[in-house]
Amino acid sequence: MIEKGSRYENARPFVEDDQGNLPFRGIRPRVIGPARPVLEHYLRIGERHDLLASHYYNDPDLWWRILDANPNVLSAGELDQRAEDNPADPLLVPRAREPGAR
Repeated sequence: MIEKGSRYENARPFVEDDQGNLPFRGIRPRVIGPARPVLEHYLRIGERHDLLASHYYNDPDLWWRILDANPNVLSAGELDQRAEDNPADPLLVPRAREPGAR
């Protein structure tokens, strides 16, 4: 069950096909709107999404905001690789909440 206020609250469920089969149990991916970055963070090896969210937002559970703003980074493991390969390529850090969002 999706909780009220969840970022998946408005995601659409999958629908059955003509034979009554579900293509996938669950919901469709949520639409990710543009996250307006306000800061650039230069990664160091060992940094993690949750620690960055804790630092910038004072809430480690908002790590997904950083991922939304950096769609080319798919996992925490990629942060170390990115820090090693592209130390001058910043990670974008958006606001904790978009203006006008609840």
